[in-house]
Amino acid sequence: MNNNLAIEPLKDWSGLSVHPFVIAGPCSVEGEDQVMNTVLEIVKHAAGKVQMIRAGIWKPRTRPNSFEGVGEIGLPWLKNAALAAGLPVCVEVANPEHVEAALKNEIDVLWIGARTTVSPFAVQEIADSLKGVDIPVLIKNPINPDLDLWVGALERFNQVGLRKLGVIHRGFSSYQKSIYRNQPMWEIPIELRRRYPQVPILVDPSHMGGSRDLIYNLAQQGMDMGFDGLMIESHIQPDKAWSDAKQQVTPERLAEILQALVVRQPNVSSNGLQPLYDLRARIDRIDDYIIELLGERMGISEEIGSLKKENSLAIHQSERWAQIVKRALAKGKTGGLTEEFILKLCQQVHNESIRHQGKVMEK
Repeated sequence: MNNNLAIEPLKDWSGLSVHPFVIAGPCSVEGEDQVMNTVLEIVKHAAGKVQMIRAGIWKPRTRPNSFEGVGEIGLPWLKNAALAAGLPVCVEVANPEHVEAALKNEIDVLWIGARTTVSPFAVQEIADSLKGVDIPVLIKNPINPDLDLWVGALERFNQVGLRKLGVIHRGFSSYQKSIYRNQPMWEIPIELRRRYPQVPILVDPSHMGGSRDLIYNLAQQGMDMGFDGLMIESHIQPDKAWSDAKQQVTPERLAEILQALVVRQPNVSSNGLQPLYDLRARIDRIDDYIIELLGERMGISEEIGSLKKENSLAIHQSERWAQIVKRALAKGKTGGLTEEFILKLCQQVHNESIRHQGKVMEK
């Protein structure tokens, strides 16, 4: 276990050992009745399956003149709704002024939005404003796929003494067209878990999908990855919501999604699972062989680099690269591998090969 971060387990700082830990509520507080009715309906339909209420008070919007939240006036409305439901409540904060207002209204948990996580200056200001305050903080991944930036935000809060920390995976922006509002890129939170297994990870399928039709599948994928919980947006009348209407579900639909989830054990016990260990051992042997072959391939690439240097040839040969990709795609198809996977694999291997040939060229 990586001990660079001193973080308490989720069950210790939340007072609950429920798996999955579910946070739900509207994208935004729009009015006192709206938030109260939504929260009470969530508790009515998803009793016992939702452990915390959420809603936005300040909404960072891409374009001006959009609804940017009701502001501080909505904090007591949200707090009262959570009290009526008998649940703790969390709110997004983007600066020390937000923190002060949230603490004044006894908000239980704070979260840092993706647009804020990208700015170390903003994160440090918020962290400094919380020095000496014992409150849990959840940090959404930055908009861009930068794991070190995400970890850096955790470290900044940890350095001012906060120990009740977790993260929310809400996907990453991409210029590529996709069915998702934000690409899942599961490999990034998986790597975060490998480095820091003590950090609780929640999944936000609402922002990841950007469509209510994708929420269940993404939530299930998050559970299949062994993550700790979910944050799902729910509104009493989602089609009339003032922000992110397409990605919110009714409290009834929320309950259906949570009921349908298949939640598997995140860790393996040794009882009766010898076949699983045998299969893993076979995978380990294959992985070792793949790494050895890749090492051998890079050695050959360096020999090719020497020949290219002697004959004044460019490192990248477009015709040869096209042949490699065509051959790999055909081979991958026979093995049941997707075209997307083969292309990514070829690109990574090609990039490493170029790096090795480049070393030869520089000598």
